[in-house]
Amino acid sequence: MSGQARRPARRRDPRPPQTRIARSRLVAFDVLEAVRDGEAYANLLLPTRIRRAGLDTADAAFATELAYGTLRMQGFYDRVIEQAAGRAASEIDPTVLVVLRLGVHQILAMRVPDHAAVNEQVALARKVAGPAAGFVNAVLRRVARTGAEEWRERIASAERDEDGRLSALTSHPEWIVRAFRAALEHEGRAGELEALLDADDTAPRVNLAILPGLGEQAAADAGVEPDRYSPIGATAEDPIRLAEASGGRIRVQDEGSQLAALALSRAEPIRPGERWLDLCAGPGGKAAVLAAEALAGGATLVANEAVPARAELVRKALVGIPAEVEVRVGDGRAIDAGGTEAGFDRILLDAPCTGLGALRRRPEARWRKRPADVPELTKLQGELLDAAIGALKPGGILAYVTCSPHTAETFGSLGAALARHAGSVEQLETRSVVQGVSRHPLDLAGGAETVQLWPHRHGTDAMFIALLRRTR
Repeated sequence: MSGQARRPARRRDPRPPQTRIARSRLVAFDVLEAVRDGEAYANLLLPTRIRRAGLDTADAAFATELAYGTLRMQGFYDRVIEQAAGRAASEIDPTVLVVLRLGVHQILAMRVPDHAAVNEQVALARKVAGPAAGFVNAVLRRVARTGAEEWRERIASAERDEDGRLSALTSHPEWIVRAFRAALEHEGRAGELEALLDADDTAPRVNLAILPGLGEQAAADAGVEPDRYSPIGATAEDPIRLAEASGGRIRVQDEGSQLAALALSRAEPIRPGERWLDLCAGPGGKAAVLAAEALAGGATLVANEAVPARAELVRKALVGIPAEVEVRVGDGRAIDAGGTEAGFDRILLDAPCTGLGALRRRPEARWRKRPADVPELTKLQGELLDAAIGALKPGGILAYVTCSPHTAETFGSLGAALARHAGSVEQLETRSVVQGVSRHPLDLAGGAETVQLWPHRHGTDAMFIALLRRTR
């Protein structure tokens, strides 16, 4: 080496090496941040973010499970984080808390190696929260030292009563646990509560509605698998692609929503010239089914929606149906039926509600809704019921539907309306209508005048359906 200049020693970079963060994890993080910050809806935002990121099928599935799974189990994960961090979740920076929740879900509920989950979330924390990366690393490593079942035992043992235990383990606010218990007790099925809560935490299948008279050939060509209950329902190997390629004739829609719309359209034979109304039509899934049914039977449909943006969704939902459907924008409580003689023969009132029946699909709703929301919603439901009954022709049929099993929103709102309109409205045997529509018998409880569907029992959203007839 004599006579040669020595190279200066290379200085070691004190910063840790940068880990490239998987796009699927970034998509899930962005969605959860948007849900937290702007009250976005994951089911509407996630598909858009997946497309923008150009994720392939496998990465899209990973991002979907990561986002939805984290949202569903958020309450449980926060308890785990609190024990591992030694502080309340409310004391942790909200962005850091999102990073931690995503990491805990990967460690406890996904087939992701612990070291990969920790390293990826630390890299994400470094990107979005800077100095908090060390804290994230320490907390997630503590979480990973304990198995999922032991964490469940720890969290359960910290609760003082059964409602608290179920709330913690199934990640439902206690008031929702109590509301579900009351709804099941109304049917004499209180023993099904844990099964219902667990079903809410299970990713639902993507279900399709084959619009009658319009989408059957495309469905047959794709080799779809018929649903167990809905006569127009099906599943497919790639349901999203099939729906997108169908020109609006095949739609993504829960089987319970299909049965609710068909209960109205098939309650009795359609007479040509009938006028139908979807009073609260947004975002348009049930309106599309009714429009196809009306087209086949010679009826006409009016779709009303109070919110202009949702009315535009209704218009988009009706694309592909070769029928003239008037889409109105207005408050359903002030619907103009055109006088008694020009009233409607059939009305669907899919009433605004807490949405507790669709927590599998909209998991963030469980953290946004409050018990105080219920009285305001039941008041609105009552006013809409009054308007719908007033807009019916004598002899006309009304379907009162909620995507909530909360008894105040189902039997409470319905019973109060029946009392106000005693002598001019009668209940129909909704159970026999729905059973007649269904491909196979449904396991239903309660009286014959109403139908309550359940995720754990039927694999559908928890739809409540009641058919009424105006007598004079």
